[in-house]
Amino acid sequence: MKRVERVRGRFDLTVWGDGPGPGILLVQEIFGVGEYIEAVAEDLVGLGYVVGAPDMFWRIEPNWAVRHDEEAVPRGLSMVSRFDWEAGVEDLEDALRCLQGLPEVGRVGVLGFCFGGNLAYLLAGRVELPAVSFYGSAVPAEVGRMASVRGPLQLHFGGDDPYIPREDVAKVERAARDGVEVHVQEDGGHAFHNRKAPMFYQEAPAERAWALAVDFLGRHLQG
Repeated sequence: MKRVERVRGRFDLTVWGDGPGPGILLVQEIFGVGEYIEAVAEDLVGLGYVVGAPDMFWRIEPNWAVRHDEEAVPRGLSMVSRFDWEAGVEDLEDALRCLQGLPEVGRVGVLGFCFGGNLAYLLAGRVELPAVSFYGSAVPAEVGRMASVRGPLQLHFGGDDPYIPREDVAKVERAARDGVEVHVQEDGGHAFHNRKAPMFYQEAPAERAWALAVDFLGRHLQG
């Protein structure tokens, strides 16, 4: 069920699911392609998707991943500080083409969390596809890019996120247009969906937001 595809001979795309079915390009948070991303991938496989998670930090340290605890946060942020965003989005496009090229994969969407939520949003401005972004901290600063998003877009935020002020989320809400959904779990902090990180996980907002994401992906990829 789990295997690795090599993308243009440069970095790994870990793939879950045998298909046939629609594909999800699953974009990691700052902790790498680790236990949380694997758990989300398995959830999606259970819903009938083929899931591919690219190693976004390969230019810094290939296949880097850490546990989801407080000690790992500065390590993850250090990786992000060295990340080449322009090259990273190009890598994401290459990973998307690799996933789309698998014979068992149908229509493809993108889903990203935190750091990956930023990347999913940036990819949606370059490629027409359904996109879901969870608490991308760069989204409010890049809200002008929403005009270039052609596919359906769903954005999730926590109303009590210390990394993304509520007034910044409000800017995103005001900028939303047809085809763009903005959902705010007012009782949610940052990374509230990450059930592998007790310091972040909040069951109630996680369940509500995940139900919305599952519905969105089903409408646009399985409908």
